[in-house]
Amino acid sequence: MSDWIEITQLDEIPVLGSRVVKTDDMDIAIFRTSDDRIFAVKDACPHKQGPLSQGIVHGTSVTCPLHNWKIDLASGEALGADEGCTNVYDTKVENNMVYLRIPVD
Repeated sequence: MSDWIEITQLDEIPVLGSRVVKTDDMDIAIFRTSDDRIFAVKDACPHKQGPLSQGIVHGTSVTCPLHNWKIDLASGEALGADEGCTNVYDTKVENNMVYLRIPVD
């Protein structure tokens, strides 16, 4: 089961930037691409738990600021020779409002 949570207006997330949503269990990074697509991943690189929200967005991936791992925002998978995965979460934009869906126990 999961619920949609209202996060923020689309314009409040910088293009090629992110915002962090804090939950009881973790931080979730919400990313905006150059074509206004929104992605959400756990704000921890699978390599050394680097803050992905502080990374550089390019296309539909983000580069971790610690060791330059590239993470696909749609799948959470590390790209290239690196191996690992971070959690991804559903997002949607309705009437310029960004929503996030996270599992509820």
